[in-house]
Amino acid sequence: MYFADLRRRVMKVLAALMIVICCAHAAARELKIPEVGDLPRIDRNSPRPTREALRTSAYILKFKEHAPIGNGYVILTDHSEEDFLKPLEKLAKYREATLIKAGNLAELHQPHVLHNLRNRLVKLKPKYVALAPRQESYRENMLLGAWELLTTLDDDPYLDVFPGILVAPSSGSFKALIDRTIRFRAITAVDLRPFAISQVASNEETRSLQKAGVLRKVFASHGIKTPTLAVYTPKATGAPELKGEKSWKIRLTRKGGFVKEFPPGLSGVLRESRVVIMHGHGIPGMSCSVDIDGIPVGSRNEVILSGSCFSAVPTKSDFPRMTSAPGGYKMSQRPSFATRYIEQGATVFFGHMRLSSGFPHLYPVLEKWMSGGTVGEAYQQLINGIIDMRGFQSGRYVVQQPADQRRLPQNALLYVVFGDPALAPFEALSKAVKE
Repeated sequence: MYFADLRRRVMKVLAALMIVICCAHAAARELKIPEVGDLPRIDRNSPRPTREALRTSAYILKFKEHAPIGNGYVILTDHSEEDFLKPLEKLAKYREATLIKAGNLAELHQPHVLHNLRNRLVKLKPKYVALAPRQESYRENMLLGAWELLTTLDDDPYLDVFPGILVAPSSGSFKALIDRTIRFRAITAVDLRPFAISQVASNEETRSLQKAGVLRKVFASHGIKTPTLAVYTPKATGAPELKGEKSWKIRLTRKGGFVKEFPPGLSGVLRESRVVIMHGHGIPGMSCSVDIDGIPVGSRNEVILSGSCFSAVPTKSDFPRMTSAPGGYKMSQRPSFATRYIEQGATVFFGHMRLSSGFPHLYPVLEKWMSGGTVGEAYQQLINGIIDMRGFQSGRYVVQQPADQRRLPQNALLYVVFGDPALAPFEALSKAVKE
């Protein structure tokens, strides 16, 4: 009798324990989609976000506004070949810009180069500065040298112009980029057609999926539907899913098996999207488990925002070589996602040369564009926000060579926006009228 009673009590305890375990697993896999207005906006004076907010990247960097020093437009290039200069001259005529030819933008950070260019820019008083480097000049210290130059046109520590980068791997793709830029008109709400891609790395790492849900809510507030694709790695067998119409899932059978083609229904919707927003891990040649060979050919994808690491990696680097990337992916020498998308017809691309913080820095750029802001305005306010947050000052931008430190603070400044800085990607969106 005693043992039978003991057995019943043990079984009850085990049953209760199983219920607790199941509930815990369910809670862990529950996908909470916050309202974007509930996410903390941070600057250097803000309270530190909670550990959970940091873990899930559920916060947003505050932008730092700073008026440009003038109203002009300057194109700064080191191209010397006619096939590259002609498109730039065409853009200069269209924008009534001054075209400045430099010797080698990879050496932009050299003191004598900085001095000469600084004097010219102060006299020209630009509002917009388009950097048009050769493919081999496009590298980390070129960008950091640009920040050294463009933050020292007046006495404060912030960028004094609205910048943008015009780069392409060939003269043909460069000419096509400039032609698209001149033809481009701000995308209206009716024709916006956003598409959100996320990578689900494991049952626990679902922050990218969460951000697709956040974006869906944001666009819905403007009366715009957002199709989504979630790419599940083999470790994400029990991860949650986004529900709703046009919410596609692709499940990979091996970690290195990136997506190179899409099912017909999904492919058609993706091709017609004007804006593609991506969150997830990345390496050269891959963003969010989508391979560069999977980028749609002949699509309408014009504005791309990638929160992945290495989405705009240079072919030559001033930083120490990395053998692996976040997510455990092995590094390899492949073209960047940005380069391939520009070749395939994109006009604007937001990405990072190296290790990106993802949503906290991507979202405010998108938000600025959704309010009608230009490429360069959003880019400037992002970099100024990071400068303000991290306390960067003149003389601390460029990485001295040879660089051997693994974690360099300048990594935070390596965001890039490929595109004409004076171009406004979207017409200002208004809130949807609630019935």
